[in-house]
Amino acid sequence: MSSSIPSAPVRGVLFDVDDTLFDYTTSERVGLIEHLASEGLLELFPTPADAVAMWRAIMEEEYARFLAGELTFTGHQLVRARRFLTHVGHGGLSDEEAFAWFERGAAFRNAQWSAFPEADAALRSLAHFRLGVVSNSTLAFQRHKLGVIGLLAHFGEAIVCSVEHGLPKPHPGIFLAGCELLGLPPHEVAYVGDKYDIDALGARDAGLRAFWLDRAATGVVPADGVTVIRSLEDLVTALA
Repeated sequence: MSSSIPSAPVRGVLFDVDDTLFDYTTSERVGLIEHLASEGLLELFPTPADAVAMWRAIMEEEYARFLAGELTFTGHQLVRARRFLTHVGHGGLSDEEAFAWFERGAAFRNAQWSAFPEADAALRSLAHFRLGVVSNSTLAFQRHKLGVIGLLAHFGEAIVCSVEHGLPKPHPGIFLAGCELLGLPPHEVAYVGDKYDIDALGARDAGLRAFWLDRAATGVVPADGVTVIRSLEDLVTALA
């Protein structure tokens, strides 16, 4: 770990969801490969990794448009499906056909949904803190996801999502809204997320205690005010 924790006591912890508590990357990768294999499309790519890389690149571009308000949540899913299918020579599908294809893939992905192995135990260890979630998504989707992976009970109603809030991370307003749900000032709240710019710097700039979950051990030296952890177990130790 690096950086230091300010002397004022932390009384609350806010969490990102995807790739912080929930193993999004694995579920997406495994689900996509199984989906493409079932549809006879996997063989159109040099390797499964190439297919995943293309899907991920399209997702990141269109999800950014969703967060910017250019697309609805469902709309961005439809565009992702259309772009990907056009690349493999399956353009010209109706909206219904393209969305049905996306939903078939989502079923494979969702069958892989799981929390990181240490997530539940870490949250139980942090139960004496006020716990909440701040996520760039929709409230219904993230509540459903947290319920499926068995973590929803740790947070109750203390969940803020960008669609309902109106502003996405890294805007300070959404972090501050999370603090308000916990009933705490920002300097008494830690925020934990896997994205350095969006999560760590966003939380720090909003006045929270920023923890960057760098599971890949990238070696990136964080800016002042950001503490690096490698797992949620490290967070428990840091806040002990």
